[in-house]
Amino acid sequence: MFGQLQNKTILVTGGAGFVGSHLCERLLGLGAKVICFDNLSTGRVRNLSFAYDAQNAASTNPNFVFIQGDVNVADDTRQVFLSYPIDYVFHYAAVVGVKRVWEKPFAVFKDIEGFNNILDLSVMRGIKKVVFSSSSEAYGEPVERFEREDGIHNPGSRDAYALTKLVGENLFLGYYEKYKLPATVLRFFNVYGPKQESSAYGFVAGVFIKQVLEGKSPTVFGDGKQTRDFVYVDDNIELAIRALLSDKTNGEVINIGKGKPTAILELAEQIIKISGKDLKPEFLPARPNDIKYRCPDITKMKRLLDQEPQFSLEEGLKRTFDWYKDNYSRSV
Repeated sequence: MFGQLQNKTILVTGGAGFVGSHLCERLLGLGAKVICFDNLSTGRVRNLSFAYDAQNAASTNPNFVFIQGDVNVADDTRQVFLSYPIDYVFHYAAVVGVKRVWEKPFAVFKDIEGFNNILDLSVMRGIKKVVFSSSSEAYGEPVERFEREDGIHNPGSRDAYALTKLVGENLFLGYYEKYKLPATVLRFFNVYGPKQESSAYGFVAGVFIKQVLEGKSPTVFGDGKQTRDFVYVDDNIELAIRALLSDKTNGEVINIGKGKPTAILELAEQIIKISGKDLKPEFLPARPNDIKYRCPDITKMKRLLDQEPQFSLEEGLKRTFDWYKDNYSRSV
């Protein structure tokens, strides 16, 4: 199946980010030619060390190109599409991080310009397929225990990130219906793994690991009973590539998750256990508007992709912890 990518040219927007950089590396390993396009607002060139020498600003792999530019700027994006014979597009560029979004909510709406640029140019250049990375945030505060793609959506009107993702979903599916541009929307649930940001603007698994490595108690907001669905990054990547290569996913929205809720307190305790340190979680006041429960129904994912995540939470956290331990200065 993956052999179809041999010598194909694939554009990954947001390719220097956490998930994007893992995707670029995997695509190269499958024999594809990869164009990584990123404005480096949250992505990092150091994430591309598998194929790019940041000190000399040069690729170390002939099948890899890094271009610094902004997908929300029409001229930047047009130049990429006109300069390379692109076959496929993964559109992963986005403003990310709860703290970052809450501090500058209007910045998120700029991503809508990127949707327009990617879609119009993909139609113009005859792109074989585009994959859009949406988010579990599209569900808002869940009404159902296991969120279904065709189920109830309840995004808060104050959540600019969720609203923007829903706009993107509708645009990508609309272009599939109107222009026959093959497109798939993937709703990512909590992805974690090596290279994820662990600063105050980062994500919970990385934040907890960083705190524990510093000998500090992981800080849990509220009672820690709020749940999330954690997916190791390698599993996320494999599922996303399967979605790209299957015609059955055209015009579809698909949850990408494990379907197994984990309480935030349990996550903190597992990380402490892996570290071997004598620590206990520290409880802080609950954050306003924090989603209490989140877990996907993955029936559609398993049916269309014929695959589900392979890494257990324990194994994924152990791999992630070991990476942070060896690369502490790179994790902030």
